Amino acid sequence: MDNNKLCVVGLGYIGLPTAAMFAKVGWDVTGVDVNSTAVEKLNRGEIHIEEVGLGELVKESVEAGRLKATLSPVEADCFIIAVPTPHRADHTADLTYVESATKAIVPFLKDGNTVIVESTIPPRTIDDVVAPLLAEAGWKPGEDIYLAHCPERVLRGRILIELIENTRILGGINEISAQKAADVYRSFVAGDILLTSAVSAEMSKLMENTYRDVNIALVNELVKISEKLKIDALEVIQLANHHPRVNLHLPGPGVGDHCLADDPYFIIEKAPEQSVLNSNARRINNSMPAFVVEQVKRLLPDNNSKVALFGLTYKGNVNDVQESPAMDVLSLLQAEGNKLGIHDPHVQQEQVNFYLSSFEEAIQGAECVLVLTDHDEFKKLDEEKLVQFMKEPILFDTKNCVRLESNDIQYINFGKLNSNKVFTLES
Repeated sequence: MDNNKLCVVGLGYIGLPTAAMFAKVGWDVTGVDVNSTAVEKLNRGEIHIEEVGLGELVKESVEAGRLKATLSPVEADCFIIAVPTPHRADHTADLTYVESATKAIVPFLKDGNTVIVESTIPPRTIDDVVAPLLAEAGWKPGEDIYLAHCPERVLRGRILIELIENTRILGGINEISAQKAADVYRSFVAGDILLTSAVSAEMSKLMENTYRDVNIALVNELVKISEKLKIDALEVIQLANHHPRVNLHLPGPGVGDHCLADDPYFIIEKAPEQSVLNSNARRINNSMPAFVVEQVKRLLPDNNSKVALFGLTYKGNVNDVQESPAMDVLSLLQAEGNKLGIHDPHVQQEQVNFYLSSFEEAIQGAECVLVLTDHDEFKKLDEEKLVQFMKEPILFDTKNCVRLESNDIQYINFGKLNSNKVFTLES
């Protein structure tokens, strides 16, 4: 391996697994983060995020001396920037972290280095933001150092598998930069590596998540239409998906996660007049928390009723509440004056500024259990306790994940909101 020293800036859900994977195959990896707790934990062989298999991999790499963490960059052969790109109140991308990370590595660059940005960024960020910052420091991107964008495309819970198996897109500031970056990832990526321009790589990642966002908006709109027309939306989806060229997604309480909820806005900000479908999809998905609260209000006698809110994270079996629609539902219910019992077995108390209840505490005296996340723990609930502890056992399952056996619990999902279906389709 010609280039064996790697510096990864940003040790979040993408940066840390990426750093650990490179260390596993023999790179000398230094991870950089402004979070001193994360740095200290990593240097003890521990992790500060939840991801399948990551704890063991980090521990092994640290003990082998191939992975360490610091608060500032070090000299390396390759630099990977994997910092967040949040959006501002107007939904435009905040590139502060990307810009800061780029400036931070400048003092440590040397001829022949490869700089790769994995952060999700709006189109033309590499050309119009990152490359000029490096040029201002006296470098010629594409000539004396190589610059590329390699968007991450992994699923939480499967990150270590998909880092290896998924196709990777390498977009260079020029052709040689794309080739140099591809050489870096070939050290462990088994999937195809596709070379393109930086701007095409940027747009391809955004379109992957925009595709999903638009399709989720389609079925979320179907739920609203079906509620008005008294149709079982979930049955409609099931029937439509028997068509060989139709694959409708499942509806939910909204769209969460930094990528899926934010990426479409990165396109919209660059071409707002042309992004009509993207913008409408965002409005539909952003409206779902309020729609859920409206349905809860219909189920309950008044705003003094207690709701047991199950699940805060944006998806099942993760501990990330970032951009989670469940948090919006919670805020809306609080504004309505409802008493809440909030339960999520994957979220730690220090992650939130409100009290987290146990299962029993949450359902005590509640008149409705509202399931907002499809954690495995929610798929089979203690029905005896639900009947025993709740006033009027109603379960509103926005993820269609709970399986009940008791007839003493009224079960509502997005197919049963206002359906007048009088028979069950038999296979």
